[in-house]
Amino acid sequence: MKYLIVGLGNIGVEYANTRHNIGFVVADALNNDLKGSFTVERLASYSKVKFKGRTLVIIKPTTYMNLSGKSVKYWMDQEKIPLERTLVVLDDIALPLGTLRMKARGGDAGHNGLTDIILKLDTDGFPRLRIGIGDNFPKGYQADYVLGQWSRSEEKLMIPRVETAVEIIKSFVTLGIDRTMTAYNNK
Repeated sequence: MKYLIVGLGNIGVEYANTRHNIGFVVADALNNDLKGSFTVERLASYSKVKFKGRTLVIIKPTTYMNLSGKSVKYWMDQEKIPLERTLVVLDDIALPLGTLRMKARGGDAGHNGLTDIILKLDTDGFPRLRIGIGDNFPKGYQADYVLGQWSRSEEKLMIPRVETAVEIIKSFVTLGIDRTMTAYNNK
């Protein structure tokens, strides 16, 4: 069985430690945990690793956040991975800082990366792991906030949450979406 794990973020050193790049951070952590290595391929940094008899294709789109759908669609087609075995990992300002929430499907909630994926796949019926980055910003400063650097206290809080996100992904590929949501949501 093959799975596509998509960590959303923006390429470039200026985005490296921003809230919007938490998907890249989780993809890196999963890849490191499973002893993989990324190479730059078409439309993404790409790694293929094994876990409990499954193949995980981990990508970090190089298309920038707002065009993530192009990369996701390409790699789903290239690797012949169905929608239900594609997991998108992304930041979410609607969730409190550090909250981890699995969903089997859903709208874009104003997230431009998710908007583009839904548009390119012509469906919102794919699993996603939403990672709360909080909403501690003045009205009109959302872009500055999501593209801003983590504070030291936020970083401290997020390090163990990234480790939990890796465990959630492993659960998703071994136990499936329903059992993973039951085990991890609202905890």
